[in-house]
Amino acid sequence: MKEGSARDRPREKLHQVGADALGDAELLAVIIGHGTADEPALTVAGRVLGTVGGVHGLTRVGRDDLMQTPGIGAAVAARILAAVEIGRRTLMVSPAERPRFLNTREAALFLLPQYGAYPVERFGVALLDARYRLIRTRLLSSGARDRSLAHPREVFREAALAGASAIIAFHNHPSGDPTPSEEDVALTRRLVRAGEVMGIDVIDHVILADTRFCSLKLAGAI
Repeated sequence: MKEGSARDRPREKLHQVGADALGDAELLAVIIGHGTADEPALTVAGRVLGTVGGVHGLTRVGRDDLMQTPGIGAAVAARILAAVEIGRRTLMVSPAERPRFLNTREAALFLLPQYGAYPVERFGVALLDARYRLIRTRLLSSGARDRSLAHPREVFREAALAGASAIIAFHNHPSGDPTPSEEDVALTRRLVRAGEVMGIDVIDHVILADTRFCSLKLAGAI
């Protein structure tokens, strides 16, 4: 990126006016660092964003997906994925805090930054004490791009080990659409029945997708 003024080059622009003045492609270009012999990093960044569907799409792709774009090798793909994960972690509550979930929205807003956007479907559980304070979260399975398996046995084993009084199950939809499937509803009802046997309340099953979520409780499955 030798042509143009310093303000037209993402790295120099960041130094002069701050990161918040950069567009999505410019920020990604800073992470990429260098383009190809024929194209500057900004052009490569724009092509990546166009391929994945914008900056939010970066949360749903893996290394191999990124490397389909000319100019993105293994090292650059790793930098992009690391930057995305850093962004997720800045939105997480400090481990020293124990949030209390009095409704589904509070739980979903806590879970979304860390678990809401991934390239594969992942299923987990938030383990709560008798006052609905978070003990810890646990990921129990990670599946293919379109499905993830979970069994009540694993869910309530984790709950029992943690001494949990209640749980909130959650999983993400890589498609970005949180609408529950028939399988999601069936799993939720199995979890509720198992919880009744175990004496552990299933507060909700939340489907996460980017910045949106769906409560199976509000959908009538619980």
